[in-house]
Amino acid sequence: MRVFGHIPGIKPGDKFKNRDALSKAGVHGPTVAGISGSKLEGADSIVLSGGYEDDEDFGDVIIYTGAGGQDTRKKQVADQTLDSVNLALAKSKTDCLPVRVTRGYKHKNEHSPDSGYQYSGLYHVEDYWKELGKSGYIIWRYRLVAEDVNIIIDEVNEPPAEYGAPKRKSTSLNKVVRDYRKALNVKKWHKYKCQVCGIAIETSAGLYAEAAHIKPLGEPHNGPDSEHNILCLCPKHHVMFDNGGFTISDDFTLIGIPGELVTVKKHKIDIRFIQYHREHYQKNA
Repeated sequence: MRVFGHIPGIKPGDKFKNRDALSKAGVHGPTVAGISGSKLEGADSIVLSGGYEDDEDFGDVIIYTGAGGQDTRKKQVADQTLDSVNLALAKSKTDCLPVRVTRGYKHKNEHSPDSGYQYSGLYHVEDYWKELGKSGYIIWRYRLVAEDVNIIIDEVNEPPAEYGAPKRKSTSLNKVVRDYRKALNVKKWHKYKCQVCGIAIETSAGLYAEAAHIKPLGEPHNGPDSEHNILCLCPKHHVMFDNGGFTISDDFTLIGIPGELVTVKKHKIDIRFIQYHREHYQKNA
């Protein structure tokens, strides 16, 4: 069974002698491949081992190269495709699945160990795209950001000279870590269809929907990260809901826009959170 998230008993910084040890510990199953995952489930882990010339490692931010298109000498000789484990990493982005990251001694970087392999913790895939790599072939690239990152640095590329240099600043970040499994449960129960409009968005990585917390997480609301407090919404209705564009009555009819919230038996919504949202976000109540 594929495990997403930390492996019990393994913490960031733990070292492993070789890929066999890494696999036996459950941190990264494959003993050769750099990506562990399936296109139906998502990717649970990756290893940075110096195998792709286009990889970039900034520590809390990694620009990772997908798999495929190399010959036996690890030279890129063909285009990569968005399939198999490459599609698995893309699905980790759309489903907000955490990815375990391990760095190997062959990955020449200040964050890598001098020998063996070192577990670096959980990262999230924030974006994926294709481009021409250094060898002139199409590669798929993934931006991964550490889950426990405390500093975010604006890394905008230099614009044309006439627009002037971009401003960069460091920002402290206090993150609320969400349980991806609860959000994923709600999405699956609704088959990724928005509970307001019924649309399931098709992407290159499969169906996409967003998990909207009814009573917001964090201060000052402190809503729970629970299926009872989550809706499955499309991006449009997620933004509207979070910003008071509509609220929901106790019988699930919508207030502010026409319609009724679609429900399923498995998804038990706590009406107290609906009432809280209405009390705090309904216009002209």
